[in-house]
Amino acid sequence: MPQRRFYRKIYQKNKKREKRGRFILILKFFGYFVLFLVFLFLFFFVYYAKDLPRPEKFTERQLIQSTKIYDRTGKTLLYEIYGEEKRTWVLLEVIPSHLKEAVIATEDANFYQHFGVDLKGMVRAVLADLKIGKPVYGGSTIPQQLIRSTFLSIQKTAERKTREIILALELDRRYPKDQILEWYLNQVPFGQNTYGVEAASQTYFKKSVSEVSLAEIATLTALIRAPSRLSPYEEEGIAELLIRKDYVLDRMAKEGYISQAEKEIAEKEEIEFAKILQPIEAPHFVMYIKEYLEKKYGEDFLKEKGVRVYTSLDWELQEWAEKVVKEGVEINKNYRAYNASLVAIDPKTGQILAMVGSANYFGDPFPQDCLPGENCLFEPYPNVAIRSRQPGSAFKPFVYATAFKKGYNEKTVVIDEETNFGTPENPYIPQNYDGLFRGPVTLRQALAQSLNVPSIKVLANFAGLKDSIQTAKDLGITTLTKPPSFYGLPLVLGGGEVKLLEMVSAYGVFASKGSHVPPVSILKIEDSSGNIIEENKKTPKMVLEPEIASLINNILSDNEARAPMFGSRSVLYFEDYEVAAKTGTTQGYKDGWVIGYTPSIVTGVWVGNNDGSPMRKEPGVVLAGPIWRRFMEKALSLLGKTESF
Repeated sequence: MPQRRFYRKIYQKNKKREKRGRFILILKFFGYFVLFLVFLFLFFFVYYAKDLPRPEKFTERQLIQSTKIYDRTGKTLLYEIYGEEKRTWVLLEVIPSHLKEAVIATEDANFYQHFGVDLKGMVRAVLADLKIGKPVYGGSTIPQQLIRSTFLSIQKTAERKTREIILALELDRRYPKDQILEWYLNQVPFGQNTYGVEAASQTYFKKSVSEVSLAEIATLTALIRAPSRLSPYEEEGIAELLIRKDYVLDRMAKEGYISQAEKEIAEKEEIEFAKILQPIEAPHFVMYIKEYLEKKYGEDFLKEKGVRVYTSLDWELQEWAEKVVKEGVEINKNYRAYNASLVAIDPKTGQILAMVGSANYFGDPFPQDCLPGENCLFEPYPNVAIRSRQPGSAFKPFVYATAFKKGYNEKTVVIDEETNFGTPENPYIPQNYDGLFRGPVTLRQALAQSLNVPSIKVLANFAGLKDSIQTAKDLGITTLTKPPSFYGLPLVLGGGEVKLLEMVSAYGVFASKGSHVPPVSILKIEDSSGNIIEENKKTPKMVLEPEIASLINNILSDNEARAPMFGSRSVLYFEDYEVAAKTGTTQGYKDGWVIGYTPSIVTGVWVGNNDGSPMRKEPGVVLAGPIWRRFMEKALSLLGKTESF
């Protein structure tokens, strides 16, 4: 027994020695590992820190290659995305304290506490990214942002992030915080080719940065996050920008830089933005292109790669389109119609030749004290060509085409007489435009003269609501998404909202005898080395029987058939060209339309008011017709003698 105790004590002592030895071994390994990491960090620190430029370099930011958008020939530059940088350097003491505080509160709350890298912020960003499932929050400090935007590429690689962190640490070690903040506030991009707070203030508010209000300070700070996406000159951008502005004010209040009362006053302040001074041609079309590019390639790609975008735009036709729309609206103001839009395409290729989204992109909203998006008769920035509006009788050809598909023809007779399409309790008794009824009429006469009562009968008895909507969709209309019962019989009179661009494209199916190519705005995109990275390869698709398209063309170009309603010498008639055309006027005279075409070009014009208020009681042919006519005269003269239908 004593011997057994003796051996047990020896065993326990050996066990303790083993544990202690293992612990010491682990401790040594951990110490060597930490030492290795320290030496590795020091190696990378020394390796990358040697690349840190001298302080003067922060005032000499390298120019990046801009994206250029051209017309179809490549000779006319329409717009440059992040081309020549606009900057006016200002000292930190000139910059308002609230602006410095706003930037720190939203971009780097611990700026004056950390040593160049905010470890807590990085951890929070990683956790947020993991929660969302993709990298969104960068956790970058102001020194990191300054290093990244000035000297590093935008590619998200481990090496770039390592360089960014090390250079930010060295930057913070070498230079005072206020110096770093001054560099940052003079380097950061604000959109519209503007860099730095002074140039941004001049661009957006036409005043020095020392004069901006608290609300304007919050707006400038909000732009830093995504200056292109938050552009105040685009409807979606300005809505998001104002939300971001209020977030900046909230952060300032939480950090104690402003009081709750100051925050609430600034939130209520109406922000007035200056007009865009940067040269831009065909502005609505360019913004249409720009939105596509940003969605497909992202803002960073457009900032860095210097691509060349060759669009479908015919510059000569575009200039003329802008002229006739602007002059036409001046005349139409006498009829209380303050805006207009025009789109022209090549029906064979779908290429957009001209796009005018409003009477004057650089104009002011009207009336002067109106609220954009609510009660303005005219707004400059919204592109009406891609907005939903009711088409009036311009929708009728889709219904007649559906009836023809079902075996009816242009000689089929319907009775034009007063008819209640509703019930005795809930009557629906539509009228023709002139208030007259003509008795028996053929479908040719009914469509050519745009007779309402016969057209409703065609929809109800021949074409069918569901099939007529399907025909419109087949031809490229995307906005009729509600059940057929939602639209009812008024659909044939324009009871469903459509977009001018899509209507012009859909009429292109008639012009091309049944084939359809969706609207094309870009011919090709080249990188800075001339390599093609995108090229239009859309091909026509048959969506309507050629015989039916030809019949619609024949009716809409039949001047004799439409003469009883429009006269034999209306703006729709061309003596030397075979031109098909259809008008549209909505209930209450809120929208006026003319869409007309040859086999070589389709042009649509919309007139009306942005807020949907009624015009004077004149049909689309009176208000939209002259604009359409002037454009088509020019276009047909440039195209020369076109083929007939």
